[in-house]
Amino acid sequence: MALLNTLSFIARHPLNRPRKLAAFLGFVKWQLGSRLVPGDTAFDWIGGARLLVRAGEEGVTGNIYTGLHEFADMAYVLHAISREDLFVDVGANVGSYSVLACAVRGARGFCFEPVPATYRRLVDNLRLNDLLERVVPLNVGLGERDTELVFTTGENCMNHVLASGESATATISVPVRTLDAVLAGARPAIMKIDVEGFELPVLRGAAQTLADATLHSVVMELNGSGTRYGFSDRELVACMQGHGFSPYEYLPFSRTLRMVAVDGATTGNVLFVRDVERVRRLLASAPKIAVGGVQL
Repeated sequence: MALLNTLSFIARHPLNRPRKLAAFLGFVKWQLGSRLVPGDTAFDWIGGARLLVRAGEEGVTGNIYTGLHEFADMAYVLHAISREDLFVDVGANVGSYSVLACAVRGARGFCFEPVPATYRRLVDNLRLNDLLERVVPLNVGLGERDTELVFTTGENCMNHVLASGESATATISVPVRTLDAVLAGARPAIMKIDVEGFELPVLRGAAQTLADATLHSVVMELNGSGTRYGFSDRELVACMQGHGFSPYEYLPFSRTLRMVAVDGATTGNVLFVRDVERVRRLLASAPKIAVGGVQL
């Protein structure tokens, strides 16, 4: 079933439509190569940026198969951020979004990854792209106050804060800060938040950052997983709307934004935008970027 899902994802991906055969051959090449020569492979990605990849890293291998694993959201970051901006990556995993924003587009960055083993791979990817002078990686979690929380460690890109009454075979206690305290007045233009259901406490600890007019976009995952902590996606949406953001989807080929309705059945990333006309000007003026032979 997992193989069929992966093949279906490759076939349906917008960047693969003109090159399906090449995409499937790339999949086969990676599957064979990663088994014959296990360990890290430096993958040449976009605009000279590179990623370290190993077998089983689902989010990263998706970039090998398609160019942009999360097509609309990654394309949005490429089009909406510039060298003068600050990008904040909360739940950075191994750093795909930070590499896009800061290596490909030249932005400055902060990225947060609480699981130590994943954090080390994040730092390796930043080092591979000569980003450690422009990007600050932090091995902490984020929440609504300074504390320590227990995180799972054996669930790859699905690691999360352990909920009350939940059990896991591998866990670690991690220091947690508020985003406002860490940024200390630094003013991001775009944030990506993917913390497997713990988004609302992150937002509560980022009230000052969210109120700053410099921040125009937040890419955030909504999939109902906040229920394990007693939070609903509707609360997330209400919090963002309270700061003047509205939910949109991005159409990368036309570089247009389309407002969407978000309900309890929404699964996946949602783009929250404030000052839409300003953002539309940014999108229209961004340079074209070649991704897997396609100009975006």
